[in-house]
Amino acid sequence: MALSKSEKKEQVTTHLKQLRKELRTMHAGVTEEQTLPDPGEVRNVMTQMESLLKVLEPSSSRKSKK
Repeated sequence: MALSKSEKKEQVTTHLKQLRKELRTMHAGVTEEQTLPDPGEVRNVMTQMESLLKVLEPSSSRKSKK
């Protein structure tokens, strides 16, 4: 089922807020504590970014890029 424009916008906004929160936490660790983030955390953020791209890109453009 296709999402309406407002549903898609709400979903994207929610994803971006969560990603921003996680990236701020990672950034604080790198700058203040001088530690690298856990690889699992990085993978999790990357997965979330990929799911966000799936919401943003229409399925026809994803097929043409592959």
